[in-house]
Amino acid sequence: MHPVIVSFRDDATPDQIETAKQLAAQNGKIGHEYTIIKGFSATLTEENYVKELESLPGVQAVEADGVVTTC
Repeated sequence: MHPVIVSFRDDATPDQIETAKQLAAQNGKIGHEYTIIKGFSATLTEENYVKELESLPGVQAVEADGVVTTC
């Protein structure tokens, strides 16, 4: 499994976002939908879906999701 955060460009359309969400849902599971940024978390079944998501119009980045801590 590959946990990721998908973020979108500011000018991404609702249709572009929906297309990315559908791809993620078909090939894994959508976790949280973010409101502060245009984006969502997902757990993908295969790493090659990361590249497929990255290639979609409107997608800014697909990054590995992980735990962030501060000192």
